[in-house]
Amino acid sequence: MKSLKLIGLALGASLALSASALAQDITIAVAGPMTGGESAFGRQMKNGAEQAIADLNAAGGVTGKKLVLDVEDDACDPKQARSVAEKIASAKIPFVAGHYCSSSSIPASEAYADGNVLQITPASTNPLYTERKLWNVARVCGRDDQQGLVAADFIAKNYKGKNIAILNDKTTYGKGLADETKKALNKAGVTEKMFESYNKGDKDFNAIVSRLKRDNIDLVYVGGYHQESGLILRQMRDQGLKTVLMAGDALADKEFASITGPAGEGTLFTFGPDPRKKPTAKVIVEKFKANNIDPEGYTLYTYAALQVWSQAVAKAGTTDPKKVMDAIKAGAWDTVIGKLEFDAKGDIKQLDYVVYKWDAKGGYTEINPKGS
Repeated sequence: MKSLKLIGLALGASLALSASALAQDITIAVAGPMTGGESAFGRQMKNGAEQAIADLNAAGGVTGKKLVLDVEDDACDPKQARSVAEKIASAKIPFVAGHYCSSSSIPASEAYADGNVLQITPASTNPLYTERKLWNVARVCGRDDQQGLVAADFIAKNYKGKNIAILNDKTTYGKGLADETKKALNKAGVTEKMFESYNKGDKDFNAIVSRLKRDNIDLVYVGGYHQESGLILRQMRDQGLKTVLMAGDALADKEFASITGPAGEGTLFTFGPDPRKKPTAKVIVEKFKANNIDPEGYTLYTYAALQVWSQAVAKAGTTDPKKVMDAIKAGAWDTVIGKLEFDAKGDIKQLDYVVYKWDAKGGYTEINPKGS
């Protein structure tokens, strides 16, 4: 009987220690479109966060504690994103890498601000995200007013005197990017021949393509996501149009090539300098490739978001979100995408967008944005 009691006490102590160890873990979150039309980018974010946590834990964790990842799906739906944000805040999770769509990041950020959660988006580019004086927001990507300027500069220099059309999908991201590109184009003395909207999720673009054909459009700029852009391109080619399609960073996933096939050759898009080619990313890229993962698009940006947060926690000596954000804005951080510094709004100080071109084999290469 005595031995049974001792065993029971030992088991109880073991369980208590186990629960105590578990309580010492720090849970952080990644939130994005794990399902739905933009799930390819949700996978990029999840891959980036998982690898960052594995590497941080292998190096001893954060403030001596192990990290645990909570993965949340917003399906790029604003209401679902707000619900996810409230769930993360109620769980007292101190940090979230997310979201992907600007239309998700913006409403979610308000719930995070109220719930004391620090948010770094790897991908949301709409300027409004950092323009509302919220204490808790930052991003490791650029903004649409930067991206639109590069696109407009490229178009003005390389398609001077040509017929230009601008389309958008009415979303926060797509409409915002199209508006910024139009503004910069008009300032450069280029007036588009057509400015038209469609709905995200549309499949039939033949009416729009017929207008592009009628107006002899040489280049169509699309403010929208990769699925609709791919369908627009295919339907242009089906009607015999050789019009060049150009879009933003939402084309930075190989799923675009799977939609277009060889027809995607020559398609242009803007994105930051490819982080996979940076010396700072070499070792991490090799780790991804060893797991048969191509760290394209926003994979390394998500990894960088976790690096910034973890280094700032170490500097602040706490996971308290407000203190960590103060540290983030006061410091300079070594990441896979290079050294990052943040301004008072939470935007990074050093990102240049460049222009990429898709090839017939389903890959893309950087081209000189000045067209020289």
